[in-house]
Amino acid sequence: MAAAVDRSSPLPLWAQIADDLRSRLLAGEFEQHFPTDDELTRSYGVSRHTAREAVRKLSAEGLLRRHRGLGTRLSRPVLEQPLHSMYSLASSISAQGLEERSEVISAEIRACPPEGARLLRLEDPNRAVYIERLRFAGDEPIAWDRSWLAADLADGLLEVDLTSGSIYDFLADRCATRVTGGWERVSPVLARARERKLLRLPEGVALFSIERLATAGDVPVEWRQTMIRGDRYCLLANWPAGTAASA
Repeated sequence: MAAAVDRSSPLPLWAQIADDLRSRLLAGEFEQHFPTDDELTRSYGVSRHTAREAVRKLSAEGLLRRHRGLGTRLSRPVLEQPLHSMYSLASSISAQGLEERSEVISAEIRACPPEGARLLRLEDPNRAVYIERLRFAGDEPIAWDRSWLAADLADGLLEVDLTSGSIYDFLADRCATRVTGGWERVSPVLARARERKLLRLPEGVALFSIERLATAGDVPVEWRQTMIRGDRYCLLANWPAGTAASA
């Protein structure tokens, strides 16, 4: 519900409305629909010009985006991921100024799928550390991670609070295993029912499917499968000056 404006306050009406809308936005109130100018005018009892000034303020802050003919929509930051080096999703989220956290769905010893067991060179594929997390950027789920790790290198992770931070930092601190390299394969995919529900995926939005093998030197440490929202993630390639074009 809209807060009543205080006409005796030295704070302009548009600023009071912007403050109220900002609080409601951050509480997730407008996920499905942001009010039109006419709706704001009626709910706050102000002029159309005042309502538009409040919306302009929030647009300038990057919280809203106006689309001609489509109205005003929520603007969510997109994580730009450079392709040239190993990265941490936790660090990428924090670098955007968003709260990074995880909901741990599972952390246990379990069997590793055949493909992962082969890549990890597991002697006993029935004993792998399995960590499943739903990753959040602010209040919104952004990625679903499933990681299998060699138990003899990573069983210390089962004693760690995994609700925030990077698995690789915990591996280095608690298991004396430092990830130094690896590879990653990224593919666009359509979401299945569970993925759509977990990630609260809007209609018409696809996912990136990311498969990763992380290594410590030449020793495979982690095989990971991640589903990440296509509306909140993009890949960024940079070419150094002087790079010859071949296309």
